[in-house]
Amino acid sequence: MRPTNLEKKSTVSGLTASAEQVSLIADVVKSCRGLSRAELAATVCELLGWQRASGGLKARECRDLLERLEAEGVIELPGKARGRPRGSVTSIPCTARGEPREPLSGSVRDLAPVSLMRVSTRCDHALWRELIGRYHYLGHRTAYGASLRYLVTAERPRAAVIGCLQFSSPAWRMAARDRWIGWSEQTRQQRLQQVVNQSRFLILPWVEVRNLASHVLGLSVKRIADDWQERFGVRPLLLETLVDARRFSGTCYRAANWLLVGETTGRGRMDRAHAREGAAVKRIFVYPLVPKARELLRGSE
Repeated sequence: MRPTNLEKKSTVSGLTASAEQVSLIADVVKSCRGLSRAELAATVCELLGWQRASGGLKARECRDLLERLEAEGVIELPGKARGRPRGSVTSIPCTARGEPREPLSGSVRDLAPVSLMRVSTRCDHALWRELIGRYHYLGHRTAYGASLRYLVTAERPRAAVIGCLQFSSPAWRMAARDRWIGWSEQTRQQRLQQVVNQSRFLILPWVEVRNLASHVLGLSVKRIADDWQERFGVRPLLLETLVDARRFSGTCYRAANWLLVGETTGRGRMDRAHAREGAAVKRIFVYPLVPKARELLRGSE
């Protein structure tokens, strides 16, 4: 395939390549025929200095950019390695650890202390994946970009896991969120990584405790900034989440002082062709982690 569209810049998944960089990418792909797509993405990131604040390469975002350039006829990538399609649902085991327990009810005080345990071990990752896969209506999918996971635990009347949380990279564009912040296109690209998406929230179905969900949200906003900065080198200023109004009212978010700022178009993160416009509209809630978060995201302070 011959490069035919090297005169314009390209932006995908938060990475912007200038015309000069697109030309360099085309040269790298042409001269490194023996590399896989993943290896090409890592090579391009190293050449162009595309790194996260933590020092890791933005290889996943770069691969999206490479595949967009291939779709536009600019480059020709090697064939994809055999494996699970990206975005597919992971096979979820059913183990004794994930089986329903005796019902829990009452008040948060009856369970106290309720805590968030950051998932770090292979064993805890497996349990988190199983619980989300079995009991969350969206199931388990690999998070896009950076992510942190938590298990929600209670000590009374017995020590138990009672829920799960996941925070991950923000949506690249959401018109209602972007209007609420009031940032320009350039500022959004520069400061987007100071927004973090709460992409999964689950209270296990046999746990029916008054005000538990809003209490857990309160615990999470107190620690996510420190944990995210420690792990990824960026201190977030704003949380966002999406609530499917067909299933949930968002009451726990309102009770925890999250702000409703609008609705999505329903396309989803990867619908580049606008084929799913309006298909799954969700309400957008945000939570400022610091005073004047909007001003700071706009660069006004």
